[in-house]
Amino acid sequence: MMHIIMVPIIIFLLIVAPIWLILHYKSQRQISQGLSEEEYMQMSELSELADRMADRIKTLEAILDEEAPQWRKGV
Repeated sequence: MMHIIMVPIIIFLLIVAPIWLILHYKSQRQISQGLSEEEYMQMSELSELADRMADRIKTLEAILDEEAPQWRKGV
């Protein structure tokens, strides 16, 4: 009976645990390194797009305020 329990434990300790530890510390190292150059470029591009969209929204609100001053009350 004891051998039935020992075999999976030994397999876990010899195969699964080392792979698990290697993958864990590899992911921790990647997290601590921060953004890659590609990720930084994507973040910059998204930030620029968000700024442009905010400007467009302000322009549209200004136009609506001119042409339909009551439009905000409908929201």
